[in-house]
Amino acid sequence: RERIPATERLEVLELDVLDLGGEPEHDPDVALHGESLAYVIYTSGSTGRPKGAAIRHRSLASCMTWMQQTYGLTSTDTVLHKAPFGFDVSAWEIFWPLTAGVRLVVANPGDHRDPERITELIRTHQITTLNFVPAMLQAFLAHEGIEGETRLRYVICGGEAMPAATQGEALRRLEGVSLQNLYGPTETTIHVTQWTCRDDEQSLVPIGRPISETNAYVLDGELSPVPQGVAGELLIGGELLARGYLGRSGLSAERFVADPFDEAGGRLYRTGDLVRWNAEGQLEYLGRLDHQVKIRGLRIELGEIEAQMLAQPEVREAVVVARDGPGGARLVGYVSAVAGQAIEAGELRERLGRQLPDYMVPSAVVVLDALPLNANGKVDRKALPEPGLEGTREYEAPQGEVEKALAKIWAEVLGVERVGRHDNFFELGGHSLLALQVVARVQALLRSDLAIGRVFTHPTLTSMASLIEDEGWTQSKSDSLTEIDTFIDNLEAV
Repeated sequence: RERIPATERLEVLELDVLDLGGEPEHDPDVALHGESLAYVIYTSGSTGRPKGAAIRHRSLASCMTWMQQTYGLTSTDTVLHKAPFGFDVSAWEIFWPLTAGVRLVVANPGDHRDPERITELIRTHQITTLNFVPAMLQAFLAHEGIEGETRLRYVICGGEAMPAATQGEALRRLEGVSLQNLYGPTETTIHVTQWTCRDDEQSLVPIGRPISETNAYVLDGELSPVPQGVAGELLIGGELLARGYLGRSGLSAERFVADPFDEAGGRLYRTGDLVRWNAEGQLEYLGRLDHQVKIRGLRIELGEIEAQMLAQPEVREAVVVARDGPGGARLVGYVSAVAGQAIEAGELRERLGRQLPDYMVPSAVVVLDALPLNANGKVDRKALPEPGLEGTREYEAPQGEVEKALAKIWAEVLGVERVGRHDNFFELGGHSLLALQVVARVQALLRSDLAIGRVFTHPTLTSMASLIEDEGWTQSKSDSLTEIDTFIDNLEAV
């Protein structure tokens, strides 16, 4: 009580000492309408000012009805409530069991971040249904002995993309459990699509199809449908949409737009999420549109890179960000490994290079024990460490005149203090435009007709130096300049 400021003009109810013995037990019969406000949950805003999603009773009731009709909890079930109240998953954790007459166990604050404590609660209270953010499911799976002595029926995930490796491990370890991948922004009442997970060895875990009283559209920037397999923005319509943002009519009009497919005048919510329909007619989540970056004139969807990283068998978690470096903005990937496996950053980059255009391959990959999480259990991008610009391999000084001269050129172009003979030009922050500078300096200072394409095929210092020294390889100056002109023309055409 003493920690609450300015209580002198407020009526304060202390729940732990509140005596309700004299209160009536009958239904108070409070007049309520489906459009009445059920709750407001605030989410972060791009301007730094949080925005409150105002959810209606009609929407909450529709979502809870769908959950019970789909999963059919009975009097023998027990649901664990552990999500913070500021996270909309807490709404179904509370209202689904209470509206279905099912036992509810309430965890202590902070328990949602403690896999050992969650395991203890599952066993002690015979929990059958609970929610995990995928990152916390991974932490839970890393805890020994989770398979034994439980009555788990449903593990429901949401809040961020489900890695394929996590899906596979959960299905193998939690035998008999139905693993559900549910998707939904706060503005659409908890979740609006559903996928029952299966270990099909696919690289992307779908978010499924729309639930009842919900429509989902994948549209381009002109709000026109895109073909199957083509990425577009996900827009949601139907009963589960919020009223809008509390007290933010301008922002509400921007995000809740007229539904061009509804003659009755409905609305669509622009999620800002990049998705596509797969061959089975299921939605696949690719990332955030606001995680789209532009580097050296090339527009890049970070979610597409993250999806390819998560498709690698040894990668448990992955996130990609754009960082400013001496040579301008560059892509940096952060990963953690599946239990019992190791990640070699250079090998991972090489594999990504076979699956992605060179400009989409992260110039550095940082391997962490685990990605940092925020209070809601999602990856905290702001807490990711800055990558070093030094080489990822053990330093070995350049040998010979060509290697030493080339190392000096690299250091000047890349803005690094030293370059080892096994360092990789792109891992040090290099990119296509800096490669042009290297070629120009090599041609001017070393009198070698190094071609721009050779920088990509021989990216280490020792391999590039050997190429320059190779007496059997020559290229005319005119051919080299023509190649550079063609390279620049291709960049400008993108």
